[in-house]
Amino acid sequence: MSAVIGVAGGSFRPYEVVIGRGLMPELGSRIAAMAQGRTVIVTDETVAALHGPAVLAALEAAGVRARLLTVPPGEASKSFAELERVIDRLLAFGLDRRDLIVALGGGVVGDLAGLAAALYMRGIDFVQVPTTLLAQVDSSVGGKTAIDTPRGKNLVGAFHQPRLVVADIDHLATLPPRQLRSGWAEVLKHGLICDAAFFDWLAGEGAVGASGDPAALTRAVVRSVEIKSAIVGEDEKEAGRRALLNLGHTFGHAIEAELGFDEARITHGEAVALGGAMAFRFSAFTGVCEAAEAERVETAIAAAGLPTRLATVGTLSTEALIKRMAGDKKAEGGRLTLILARAVGEAFVDKAVDRPTLAAFLKSETAA
Repeated sequence: MSAVIGVAGGSFRPYEVVIGRGLMPELGSRIAAMAQGRTVIVTDETVAALHGPAVLAALEAAGVRARLLTVPPGEASKSFAELERVIDRLLAFGLDRRDLIVALGGGVVGDLAGLAAALYMRGIDFVQVPTTLLAQVDSSVGGKTAIDTPRGKNLVGAFHQPRLVVADIDHLATLPPRQLRSGWAEVLKHGLICDAAFFDWLAGEGAVGASGDPAALTRAVVRSVEIKSAIVGEDEKEAGRRALLNLGHTFGHAIEAELGFDEARITHGEAVALGGAMAFRFSAFTGVCEAAEAERVETAIAAAGLPTRLATVGTLSTEALIKRMAGDKKAEGGRLTLILARAVGEAFVDKAVDRPTLAAFLKSETAA
């Protein structure tokens, strides 16, 4: 039994997110009508070995001609060099505007393949088949595609909505525990921004999802996608409410950049978890939420095996972090923007963060 969630907005073509177990045999029949010509599956080398043969077989059984295009695993593939290589291979394959790209993998593959689809011949269709929890609940839905630069994360990209998202919960069984926990950070984030009851379930009975329980994971993915799809439908290009989905990301992206996007030191999900804990502590530091709320959030994040304190990831300069945060996409006119919270489920956008106050907070964090 699968859940189907529609994503619709006035500025883009509606599409569906299909969530369930054992969905790969149906993939070919789901995309056959979209694949009028050739199909290229962009994936990384690790995912290709795990899931490539099954996906190719499913497509071929439905009469969809497909071939694999692999990239190295890891955040380093979200680069100009790898984007150029992918587009060059698409050109060599002779793809045209009738053809289709399938992004098979985690957030890195989805972002890279999606941006390649947005740029190739000014835009061709693509389908997201996310294989990580982080990608299933977050990056595969909403049309954000991007690569990183040495100056920051996701600074070069485009909004390009997929035609379809197929999230097979069975793929999550192949994830290393650390990657599963990293995805759980984005699940927690959805509860933190606008659904206190969902957060309470995640911190209580649903916490087994962070350890791989399929039933809990299915419920967590469905609710997360419901939340994200509703927000994206209102605000595709982050002019308003969609910015709430960045809770924890401004702190997190700055930390990732300062650590050189080194996933051995911190994954994206871990950075989001740490950033989320910091966002609640900063909210308490500035008096907009109760300290007890920040402590409750930190406890839930730590219980999932995710970092909550800067000291656990290294010694980072307050000045360097603020400089990184000032270069974040949400910064406007040199003013810092943060997603803060009055309580669990009550996030808001603060577009006028006081730099001296932020510096004092970060100094207290580095001293803790």
